[in-house]
Amino acid sequence: MRYVIIRIVDSIPTVFLILVLVFIAMRILPGDPAIAAMGDNATQEQLDIFRERMGLNEPLFKQFMDFALGALTLDFGVSLMDSRPVMGLILYNLPYTIELTFGAMLIGFSVGIPMGIIAAVNRNSWPDGIVRIFSMIGYAVPDFYLAALLLITFSLQLGWFPINGAGTDLADRIYHLFLPALTLALVKASFIGRLTRASVLEVLNKDFVRTARAKGANSFRIVFHHALRNALLPLTTGFGLSLLATLSGSVAIELVFNRPGIGQLLISAIAERDYAVIQAGVLVFAMFVVIINLLIDLIYIIVDPRIRVK
Repeated sequence: MRYVIIRIVDSIPTVFLILVLVFIAMRILPGDPAIAAMGDNATQEQLDIFRERMGLNEPLFKQFMDFALGALTLDFGVSLMDSRPVMGLILYNLPYTIELTFGAMLIGFSVGIPMGIIAAVNRNSWPDGIVRIFSMIGYAVPDFYLAALLLITFSLQLGWFPINGAGTDLADRIYHLFLPALTLALVKASFIGRLTRASVLEVLNKDFVRTARAKGANSFRIVFHHALRNALLPLTTGFGLSLLATLSGSVAIELVFNRPGIGQLLISAIAERDYAVIQAGVLVFAMFVVIINLLIDLIYIIVDPRIRVK
């Protein structure tokens, strides 16, 4: 419990630093949000009224305090473009990004872990060679390029999957989700497969595994009870890194497949200089990084109870 409390307290300065960096980054971006919203033909009076309404003419310290207080209360103001509440836009788009991320992780781990185990058990044989080649290809091919290839092949040419959108009911959403999630999953499976192979191989060379073999333990028990169980710690770290990479990679996938999501929302906001939406979107991604890192640290306790705060 002490470890949990300390890790939560350690996250507070990180959250504050994120708020500061997001606020500063938005203020040093080129372009005037008032002109972006009102257009080049707006009069000076119209621009002044807009800045007054949006609080853009307040001192920077007051703007930051309003921003920080709004972030803590989940009130990010209204969009500079259409005056809709920013939180409403976030809540509408966030579920699509989450389902894409976790769908990709589910497929990626379902493929990557068995693939890594097979490669480790059959070291230096043809299954191991296939896994290593697949891993190298997964590292080499950018996710947006792979997304374009799959979209052209399976949607435009074969017509097996929809070209864009996210669907309506559950079955339709899964149908629309499969190809984008598969794109991210193939990249993640290469990383997870390689990590699983290395972790399992390291454990298989330990003395206690050789002792288990000498006592007549079967291969299934050695691999799944001894090797995989003791390889969970690096796999947990890999899960966290892969989850963060998948979350950031969802931005490009949402653009290629024209899916709603936080990434799609952010790109549109950047194009329109909608600072309120950009701030909220970047902050959401940053908070996911903090929360995921915190959860991974807490999972370490479950995976390895020997971890304690000294």
